[in-house]
Formats: sequence, structure tokens, C-alpha cells
Amino acid sequence: MSIALCPGSFDPITLGHIDIIERSATLFDRVIVGVATNSGKFPLLEPERRLELASASLAHVPNVEVAEVPGLLVDFARSVGASAIVKGIRGSNDFDGETPMALMNAHLTGIETVFLHARPAFAHIASSLVKDVMRFGGDVSDMVTPTVHAAMEASMREKNLYLGKEQQ
Repeated sequence: MSIALCPGSFDPITLGHIDIIERSATLFDRVIVGVATNSGKFPLLEPERRLELASASLAHVPNVEVAEVPGLLVDFARSVGASAIVKGIRGSNDFDGETPMALMNAHLTGIETVFLHARPAFAHIASSLVKDVMRFGGDVSDMVTPTVHAAMEASMREKNLYLGKEQQ
């Protein structure tokens, strides 16, 4: 059985993430979406909420499961028996940033990284941009699921993060 790990902070999970994961599910027998905490980022959504939203967003894909990455990604990948790590690439900047990590992961464990190019319809969508656009009052409803949109809105209200016109 081939197992792929699709890791990320998923803060929030976007339609671009979902597309990459759905496509991964056609290439591998089992796909584990690893929700990780990036110590260099300040998350909008708490880890438990990101796990819930990823699970809800991917419930329609039978061979996908969602799990928290408790520490080092390669240790988690090894513990779940992953034969590959799948990363979505939107452009050359993503490739340049992901390549050293892919090489390090392969060096540490022998697990290869597979890069899937984003479809053009999703290539401009990044979680950080989605948060910024929403924070300034822009409409991001076509970049995330309705459930994710509602969770983002609630978290921004709770944390008083709106800087532009507030969402209605």
C-alpha cells in the first residue's frame, strides 16, 4: 500500500490545498494530511480547529485522513509508513523554498518528496494572502469552503484582527 503525507499548517486550508490533496488521493492508496505547527508563524486558527476544518473539507475523499504532526515531519512520516511527501507548488518561489526541505527530508529518512503543480485556478491562493485579504475586508469566499470562511471570520472577530471594513 502506498502512503503519502501531505503536510502543512493549513491556517486556513484553502481550495488550492484541497485540490492538491484530492489529486494526491488518485496517485496513492492512502493520503495522510499532516497538520503541523510552524513555529515561525502566528496562526489565526488553533491547531484543533485546523484539524477539524481539514477533516470536514476532505470528508468526501475516502482514502484521506487528517492527523496532527506532533514534532519533526520526517519522524511523523516514518511513523505512519509514508513512502512520499507531497507538496503543492504554485511557482518557482515555492519550488526554491521547498527544495532544500525535500533534500533534507530525503537525507534524514530516504522519503522522497513529490511536487504537484497548482492548477492555474488556484496558483494565486496562499493561506497568508487569504488571511490578509480577509483582514482588510476583502472577499475570500471563492478561495475557501464556506465552513472555513465562517471559522476564519469568527476567529478574526474574536481576536479583533479586522483592519479594514469589517465583514458583514
